[in-house]
Amino acid sequence: MADQVPATACGALNLSLFVVLALILANVALVCAKSTIEPCSNSDSCNALLGYTLYTDLKVSEVASLFQVDPILILTANAIDVSYPDVENHILPSQLFVKIPISCSCVDGIRKSVSTRYKTRPSDTLSSIADSIYAGLVSSDQIREANSISDPSVLDVGQTLVVPLPCTCFNGTDNSLPAIYLSYVVQSDDTLAGIAFRYSTTITDLMDVNAMGNPAIKAGDIYAVPLPACASKFPGYASDFGLIVPNGSYAITASHCVQCSCGPGNLNMYCMPAPFAVSCTSMQCRNSNLMLGNFTAQQSSAGCNVTSCSYGGFVNGTILTTLSSSLQPRCPGPQQFPPVKAPPTTVTRDSNFPPAPAPQFDGSPAPGSGSGSIPSTTSSLPGLSPASGPVGSSSGLNPAPSSASSLMNPFASISAAILLFIIVNFLASFSL
Repeated sequence: MADQVPATACGALNLSLFVVLALILANVALVCAKSTIEPCSNSDSCNALLGYTLYTDLKVSEVASLFQVDPILILTANAIDVSYPDVENHILPSQLFVKIPISCSCVDGIRKSVSTRYKTRPSDTLSSIADSIYAGLVSSDQIREANSISDPSVLDVGQTLVVPLPCTCFNGTDNSLPAIYLSYVVQSDDTLAGIAFRYSTTITDLMDVNAMGNPAIKAGDIYAVPLPACASKFPGYASDFGLIVPNGSYAITASHCVQCSCGPGNLNMYCMPAPFAVSCTSMQCRNSNLMLGNFTAQQSSAGCNVTSCSYGGFVNGTILTTLSSSLQPRCPGPQQFPPVKAPPTTVTRDSNFPPAPAPQFDGSPAPGSGSGSIPSTTSSLPGLSPASGPVGSSSGLNPAPSSASSLMNPFASISAAILLFIIVNFLASFSL
């Protein structure tokens, strides 16, 4: 029986094979990240935000160039003082986290942004572009598919690539209140409780929006985070129709002529002439001496008569203004504005938002989500969707089919199944 292989040799071979395959499959599972997507069926678009971490020191204008965005829009979205001297050439430090305003469209049945283009450099690979330059907001496979690249190991220097980026709209609301959605890449020290606390929301709301079955997250996952915002009511034919400004920040519109802000006291958008407005059309309300953003108030026995000149949108190069009068219980005080900051030169971890311990989800509020969180306007129980939440979102431990989908690379589940099969066969070999 010289042709027979000793049982110990078979066992060693099985063990070696098992170890090699297990390591390969474990490595595949490690690189799988999930991302929340929003199915769509029309051609409309919305304002959205990307959470971006700088991979190196970059000028404001260089960050803007990476995403083909107006530098002023990046500054105002992050409440950075636009009057700072030569602010567009200010160098932002590596690892700084900034919000990037983008337009979110409906492409191939899902929400995404496809307006970003990147020109390759000699040292670039698809992985370095995705993981480093765009900080994990896109995968190398997504870039390869968007550009029909057959051999990802060969990139021509100077080649222009489409970079598809994640975004969501959810009708611009969260629990029936105006909201703008931030696409956030999970970091290694993040927890869902910590993210909720940082962005003044709750674990339940994040789970509802992202159709999550449990609060477990891992580095590289991309989630949609709702931010309270002020919504405009401009006509559909205005070029800035649908403008929405996150609470505590600003937006510039009407060819840099109008500045709109949100907060801090309420979610009513306030617009006025931009500080650097030049060559702009008239911003005076008709049949009035009031300019855009101005108001008069006159106290009476019935209340306060308020007449205001407000912004109505940008149409064919013309700034629309609206004169309105109303009787209010009390006269308004001076307009309050969100605080602005100087362009940052260093990166500091915000001590107010430390990573929170991962909670054992049992439907109860998470630690740290009390006074620092904004509760939902409607209560919800595990397994039930809150009223007026994002369309199709689901909540609780058994989320229903929804228009918000947390998609994972299919290799993750396939790898787990194969690994289980190998383990069963490996253990069975010892019983033979």
